[in-house]
Amino acid sequence: MPLPDVLIIGAPKAGSTALHAALAQHPLLFGSDPKEPKYFLCDDRPPERSGQRGPGDAHSAREWVWQRERYERLFAGAPAGALTFESTPFYLWDRRAHERIARTLPDVRLVAVVRDPLDRAFSNWTHLWVDGLEPVADFRAACELEPQRVARGWAPFWRYLELGRYGEQLAHLFTLVDPARVHVVRYRRLVDEPERTLAGVHAFLGVPPGPTTVPGSNVKRWAPDTAPRRLLRRGVRLGAAAGAYAPPRVWREVERPLLRLLQRGTAPRAVLTREDRAALLGRFTEDVHRLSDLLQEDYTDWLSPSGRGTYTVRRS
Repeated sequence: MPLPDVLIIGAPKAGSTALHAALAQHPLLFGSDPKEPKYFLCDDRPPERSGQRGPGDAHSAREWVWQRERYERLFAGAPAGALTFESTPFYLWDRRAHERIARTLPDVRLVAVVRDPLDRAFSNWTHLWVDGLEPVADFRAACELEPQRVARGWAPFWRYLELGRYGEQLAHLFTLVDPARVHVVRYRRLVDEPERTLAGVHAFLGVPPGPTTVPGSNVKRWAPDTAPRRLLRRGVRLGAAAGAYAPPRVWREVERPLLRLLQRGTAPRAVLTREDRAALLGRFTEDVHRLSDLLQEDYTDWLSPSGRGTYTVRRS
């Protein structure tokens, strides 16, 4: 049975879904379904419940592909001669995943998409907020709770700040994997220069030039913090907890009407304020400089007092 030739390893909320869909258009590239199996976050055993204690975590963990045979079957349908790939953005963050990848796939090529770490963190918080799982309505307050959440065993997706420390993540990865087999893509370039960026990825993977269309962002409607919606959010979180004991598709079906109610209306989306950005920016200063030194490319524009916002904002 086959194993993947390529992994898109990060970062969460930095465009890995769009890149996966874009690469899957190429006739010589075969992407897994599901896109994000999370196999290398496991060790051929189910995810530890001790690390899945946040809202919805245990339910989500039931969807992880942790069995080797099941993982290999994801690539069994690839056409002859095609490179196979999957896209689990948490691989960039997880040090043990680095070790498993290096041991299991010694010749694999890795693609990492990185995004302004505060824009990424805000997008991460927004994702969980509009899905009814994030209980804290204030982004900065939720970031300040990160150490407590980690200590209580909440899953990686709740690490809003830690997931954006790409310098330390790549430095560790490069101790195990030849940097020549790692291609780093800036989210900004994927959005602003999709043709050129995808051509660079194709060249890195050694396939002929192919389609260079990047799908648009699937932005969910905003869910304001109102009394009725607080009740809905509580229902979503309770249902997700119960969903940890049911097949994933069952809770997904039950959840759908709740999310429609939660996300109804046309309220404007929240934006990352300059005040919140200024308050949190210092958490990344050292790591951004480390990343710039490591990759010999300047990333210090991420330390500016204003970010570039969402995909939709950047394309407007």
